[in-house]
Amino acid sequence: MTRPAAFVDRDGTLVDDPPPGYLNDPARVTLLSGTAEAIKRLHAFGYLVVVVTNQAGISRGRVTWDQYHAVAARLDELLEEEGARLDATYVCPHAPELDGECPCRKPNLELYQRAGTDLDIDFSHSYWVGDRITDLTPALTLGGRAILVLTGNGPDHKESALAQALPVVADLAAAVSAIAARR
Repeated sequence: MTRPAAFVDRDGTLVDDPPPGYLNDPARVTLLSGTAEAIKRLHAFGYLVVVVTNQAGISRGRVTWDQYHAVAARLDELLEEEGARLDATYVCPHAPELDGECPCRKPNLELYQRAGTDLDIDFSHSYWVGDRITDLTPALTLGGRAILVLTGNGPDHKESALAQALPVVADLAAAVSAIAARR
């Protein structure tokens, strides 16, 4: 039986994205306010919570795979401390200027399609939540709904989201409230 998912960006949506970006130290992982509670609410509504993240710092040599995995493990620990969990994470390590165009880098669809197959996801009832337009445009292609959050880089993408008639909300908690209102 297929289930809906909430595809959520990591940096700037779930966790703080401290300057200069390239989160490579697990000690710097900080959940944004309300993140764990929002994830618990999504699960209570029957949504899988799937992170899809571009991590070009890996290809650029700013983040090693070990550092990436340590950051991901710290995120999982912080969520677990608050009784929340992610169902899956999919990562694109490529940098366009070094690796060329790749099918897994958002907004391309490969990672979403892989998640759909792996987790038996119903895209038409799923949501995409993130702080950049590239986090949201896959929803338009795959038939789901998208919500821009104003955390992280969200303010830089607000006008573009509004021009595409996409909802814009304060943060992940507000996005989950918007999802709840549509149920």
